[in-house]
Amino acid sequence: MGAARPTMPALLFAAIVGWAVPATAQPTRQAEGCVACHLETGDDRLVKPAKAFAGDIHAAKGFGCVACHGGDAKQQGMEAMDRAQGYVGKPDRQQVVQVCGRCHADARFMKQYNPSLRVDQVIEYATSVHGRRLRELNDPKVAVCTSCHPAHSIKPPSDPTSSVHPLRVVDTCGTCHADAKYMTGYRIPTDQLSKYKTSVHWKTMSAKSDLSAPTCNKCHGNHGAAPPGVSWVGTVCGQCHTVMAELFTKSPHAKVFAAMGVPGCVTCHESHAIQEAGDEMLGLRDKAVCASCHSASDKAGKSAAEMRALIDSLRNESDKARAILRQAEHAGMDVSQAQFDLNEAKGALVKARAAVHAFAVDAVKKETDAGLGVSAKAHARGVRALRELQFRRAGLVVFLVIIVALIAALVLKIRQLERRQQSRTGG
Repeated sequence: MGAARPTMPALLFAAIVGWAVPATAQPTRQAEGCVACHLETGDDRLVKPAKAFAGDIHAAKGFGCVACHGGDAKQQGMEAMDRAQGYVGKPDRQQVVQVCGRCHADARFMKQYNPSLRVDQVIEYATSVHGRRLRELNDPKVAVCTSCHPAHSIKPPSDPTSSVHPLRVVDTCGTCHADAKYMTGYRIPTDQLSKYKTSVHWKTMSAKSDLSAPTCNKCHGNHGAAPPGVSWVGTVCGQCHTVMAELFTKSPHAKVFAAMGVPGCVTCHESHAIQEAGDEMLGLRDKAVCASCHSASDKAGKSAAEMRALIDSLRNESDKARAILRQAEHAGMDVSQAQFDLNEAKGALVKARAAVHAFAVDAVKKETDAGLGVSAKAHARGVRALRELQFRRAGLVVFLVIIVALIAALVLKIRQLERRQQSRTGG
């Protein structure tokens, strides 16, 4: 049998990693000579990297300068920078990917240092917009490894000072993508960063400290960065919003949007400036997104208005039941079971809001009917509790009247006895 043909990823990998430098780097502590000379030059281009490297993850793992720059670590002075020993000085943009890939694409080698770290970054990068433009056009502006992981000061993503920490990723990407001058010629908007920082995703991450909230790489990918295509926006959003994505996929809008060539989720929710979804988005009122395509005269518009009415009804009835139970509780009545049961109405409201993505009135009505039933029972329990309270208060008044009457009668009787006793004594 003939030799198997290499796959495309294998060819891409070979094209990027196959270059004339030593294979996998080896850890070495012999960087002191390099650092000493660089610090003595007084040239910031040489001094800053030397100072920064002390805090780099590679330095912490025992790698010195020659691990990336090549040369002879046993030599001092200029002799160490021997190109015959693989010295490359400052790698050019093509070489950066190759230098990093030498180790980071070697699974056996990486297991010695971080077995959990993926080793397919080079192949992923080759398929990305950045990688393709670098390989095919030698584009001098596209991001390479050091664009996101600053050379000499690389830190793990878990480090809050790392350029790829979840809270810093957006600014790292924004270094290029928010720079209108730098992005000239790419026909890509440069307002993504400013828009994203108004979004519910950023607020969730920055204000609520939820580092799992989406940021640039969660939607666009890390090393395989690419803009989500029209046909797979829903798949990206569906990684987190699974219920909504499944409902939308089965809805009439999924087919219509596909036929029109417009993306699903972002058509109603935006892409970067995503705000917290609210009931006001549904229906035909001022802030309703449905109104941008539909009106009260078409069937879909009427359905949108009906779904909004159903959700409003459940929300109002649930609030009314919660209010009367709270009133009864403050008055000292035990309505804890009814309050607990009313949580089902809250759950039904959440499900009804999710069911909107099916764009079917029946799907929403199924959830709101269940919630309305729970709300009605809870409200009735609150009414009974307040009536019982009134009955108790009325009974207490009657009881107090009787007690007062008995006390008054007792006082009169005592006075009568006292008068009789005085009368006998005086006679």
